[in-house]
Parts: sequence; structure tokens; C-alpha cells
Amino acid sequence: MSGSGRGHGDRGMFERVKTAKRRKTSSTRWLQRQLNDPYVRRSKIDGYRSRAAYKLLEINDKHKLLKPGMRIVDLGAAPGGWCQVAATITGSTDTDPRIVGIDYLEMEPLPGVRLLLKDFLDEDAPQMLMEALGGELPDLVMSDMAAPTTGHRQTDHLRTTHLFEVAAEFARENLAPGGAFLSKVFRGGTEGGLLAELKRDYQSIAHVKPPASRKESPELYVLAKGFRGRDSEGE
Repeated sequence: MSGSGRGHGDRGMFERVKTAKRRKTSSTRWLQRQLNDPYVRRSKIDGYRSRAAYKLLEINDKHKLLKPGMRIVDLGAAPGGWCQVAATITGSTDTDPRIVGIDYLEMEPLPGVRLLLKDFLDEDAPQMLMEALGGELPDLVMSDMAAPTTGHRQTDHLRTTHLFEVAAEFARENLAPGGAFLSKVFRGGTEGGLLAELKRDYQSIAHVKPPASRKESPELYVLAKGFRGRDSEGE
């Protein structure tokens, strides 16, 4: 698999979308962007469920995050692109599933992946995830969760930062020692105390913006590697 989402023949293929009378201008812009996005077109050719698969591929190409045999939890997994990539690289199978994904949106089954139809913010979600993983500790917790946008930048930032904080707490409570945490956050979403906590819990922290992440998007990914274990809280 290649981390590059740009195939041949992308030039000169720009499609302009006519604005329907009842369609909002913002919706028209989104549809036009989707139709002309090379990663969207490539995902259809490669059989991935979303363009987001290339974000994980590109991060993995650079940071060597995914390894055969790893156990992984994917938070906010729909439509399943990250689970697809993870299952392929780790060698997860239906007879020995090592990937668990959770989302309140329905997803079609994926080979080697256990999918939970559940809101991760529900109180019993963490326990369900660990049970689905057979009681084993995950080597990687990854999250591409983002709150539905309201159009108000500060509100959207705070809501997505909250999802990041909840994902980070789940990782701290459940990761295997030496494990890793990968999560979406908006620019400016890991200042102060939150960043200090990550530095306390992990050996290394990096902010990553893979090429597949749109330049105009405020999203970044925080990659924390070398989990010190829960005892690090007292250090």
C-alpha cells in the first residue's frame, strides 16, 4: 500500500457543480470539493471507505506506527477507513480479530474488525471496547473523532478538544505499557495542562499534519509514543 493519494490523470478533471435552488452555497462547495478531491477518487479505486485512510497510511509511512500482531482500538471509526488500514497491516483476521472500532453511526462489517454501534461518550463504552478486545490491553488507541461543526470556530474547537481529552483519558486508562496514542485535534487544542499530561504519560509527543489532511482544515494529529503506564501519574 502506498501512502500517496495522488494518482495519475488528476489534472484537467475539475468538475463544477451547479448550485441547486434549494442547496446551500456551503453544501455546493463541499460537494464540488469532494468531486474534485484526488484522495476521494483514489479511495474509490483502492477500495477504501474514505479518504481518511490515506491520512493513517501517510502517518504510518513516516512514523512506523502499525505493526503485525498489534491490538488496536479505533474511536469514532465510521465509515471504517482507518480500521481497514489497521486490519491489513496488523494481519487481523476474523478468526483472530485484533482491531475494535466504535461509532454511533452504522458501518458495514469489515474483515478482521469488531465494530461496536455505540456512542463512545456513553458511560459503558470503555468497558464494552475492552471486552470486545478480549480483555487484552491495546497497543494503540487511535481517534479521528470530530464533533459535528456548528460554523462557530471557537465552539467547534472546544467540542473537538473535549473529544480529544476523552480519547486521551481512555488511552491512559487502558493502553499497554509502551503503547501509542494517535488522535485528531484542532490547532491550539493541546496547550498547557493537556500537553503537560501527555508529556508525563509518554516518552515522545509529535504534532503531525499528513498530506491527505486538507491545507485549509485546522485539524492536526497528536502522536504520542512510548506509554509509560498508569503509574506515571505519580512521577
